[in-house]
Amino acid sequence: MSDALADRRKELEETFFAKQNQELVAKLKAEKQKTLDKEGLQELTGIKNDEVLEKLISLKMNRETISALSLFPLIQVAWADGAVDTKEQEAVLSAAAASGMLKGSSAHTLLEGWLKLKPPAALENAWLNYVKALVEGMKAEDKALLKNELLGKARSVAEASGGILGMGSKISKAEGDALKKLEAAFG
Repeated sequence: MSDALADRRKELEETFFAKQNQELVAKLKAEKQKTLDKEGLQELTGIKNDEVLEKLISLKMNRETISALSLFPLIQVAWADGAVDTKEQEAVLSAAAASGMLKGSSAHTLLEGWLKLKPPAALENAWLNYVKALVEGMKAEDKALLKNELLGKARSVAEASGGILGMGSKISKAEGDALKKLEAAFG
């Protein structure tokens, strides 16, 4: 009987340590992937602020999806009045295509998801930190160019629907407020 108990004890110990090893390997792989993602984001964006990079990674941003975050202001304007209509959706996806985002890519899929379900507020804060870190080292003219390009795209989304019979302002008050907030992000 003692041999059977000893065998069972040994079997349980081996199972326990095998499970611990699997968990440790999984943790090491996750840490390695996080490091690779952080390095990739830093290389792609030029952002060196570790806190900003950590926040982006916590929101599942990586090399493939960061381009969706760069178009987040368009999503924000589309959702400003509480719903995204077909014309706004088309304007966002058209801007994505014009920026080189391929349909079916991780970034495009993420963007489509944000058009269907309003993104969490944490994403807005991440975008604000992203832009702040992105423009930190830019020359004034490059910063102005980025700001004007992004605000122009966001304004196009705001103008995509609205107005009555083509008359009046096509930009709602909520969309106008969203555009002002985006402009303020550039300092």
